[in-house]
Amino acid sequence: MSLRVVFMGTPEFSVPTLVEIIGQGHEVVAVYSQPPRPAGRGMAERKSPVHETAERFGIPVFTPKSLKGADEQEAFASLDADVAVVVAYGLILPRRARAASTCMPRCCRAGAAPRRSIAPSWPAMPKRA
Repeated sequence: MSLRVVFMGTPEFSVPTLVEIIGQGHEVVAVYSQPPRPAGRGMAERKSPVHETAERFGIPVFTPKSLKGADEQEAFASLDADVAVVVAYGLILPRRARAASTCMPRCCRAGAAPRRSIAPSWPAMPKRA
């Protein structure tokens, strides 16, 4: 069963999850990531690793500074996604969105613990001594 997915993530840590979702045949309709920030010696604006990965796959990328505005929530709702996957996104989701309102689909938050359930091909996490 293929799902329409909105992926929300920013750092390099999030990239393998995005790639795995794409690799499993799901339709990633959009990616939300932090806006480009000045970095490096010349302080040139750099896109996040997730932003760059999404562009390589031809997926539209949104970089809002906030998700609280009605316009942003309407734009998100217009994507008509089945699920939103959030992995180290960096913005707080509005309370209305987290309450599974009509503007945002069901959210799946991925942290260290659910990794194996998201990508069963990944090696098991080593146990702490």
